[in-house]
Amino acid sequence: MGKPIVVGINGSAGSEAALTWALTRAARDKAPVLIVHAVDDRWMSPEFQYHEIIRESGMDLLQKAQSSARRHAPDVDVDIDLRHGSEGSVLRDASNQAALVVVGAHGKRWPNAGPLTDRALQVVAASECPVAVIPVNLATADRGVVVGVDGSEESLQAVAFAAAEADLGGDELTVVLVFKSTARWVEIQSPSSGLAERMVEENRIVLAESAAGLGGQYPDLTVHQRLETNIEPAKALVNIADGARLLVIGSRGRSGFSRTVLGSTAHAVLLGVPCPTLVTRVHRVKHGD
Repeated sequence: MGKPIVVGINGSAGSEAALTWALTRAARDKAPVLIVHAVDDRWMSPEFQYHEIIRESGMDLLQKAQSSARRHAPDVDVDIDLRHGSEGSVLRDASNQAALVVVGAHGKRWPNAGPLTDRALQVVAASECPVAVIPVNLATADRGVVVGVDGSEESLQAVAFAAAEADLGGDELTVVLVFKSTARWVEIQSPSSGLAERMVEENRIVLAESAAGLGGQYPDLTVHQRLETNIEPAKALVNIADGARLLVIGSRGRSGFSRTVLGSTAHAVLLGVPCPTLVTRVHRVKHGD
């Protein structure tokens, strides 16, 4: 039996959606599922009177999740694991032996701001394997796979992952490249320079190269190429992936630095996931400072 799909749960609606999604995928891939709950007792002393109560509560949560999972997916091997520490560090450690880590997106948000927690961001940034972030309101009839590209090695890894996923699920694949032209002010001052047009054409070439070879590898796969300009990449990806079965993005892009754990586009997308969103971590790519 291969590596398990690890699901982090904490009793929230998001983690319930994550478990549901993971079980469906595990049944498809014939993979085992490991349900993990973290008891963050770093601030507690061993003599703390409620220490054992909190531990028992965590184990009860896991056992109920396991029973529910076995009822809904009887053919999936489901195990549970209670660990101590922060959710991010626990799932980071679990990712070393996982095929995929799955967590729920946080449904609650500050007024006019981001989610109340960056749990998913922490997990994605630290994980050693791909991470799927699942929205609270998980739809079941959505179709299509969307992948964001920018010409970086990470985005090419994302395309490879997304193409295999789309082909396996019988979905169409949409490859999206988004860029904000820095040449608009030049065009306003000197409209005859043609700089904006050249930038569009260069990015169109990058998009075509990112999707090159998919037809030969997956002859039955329908691939769409979509170039978006003058819009924030994260906003474009969220809009395009609304209603998709899966959105795939790389952990970092071509503007990343070796000291940057999670790229700005991935970070922004995860603050408002439009559908199940998978951040690839196929293999490490070295970036120069």
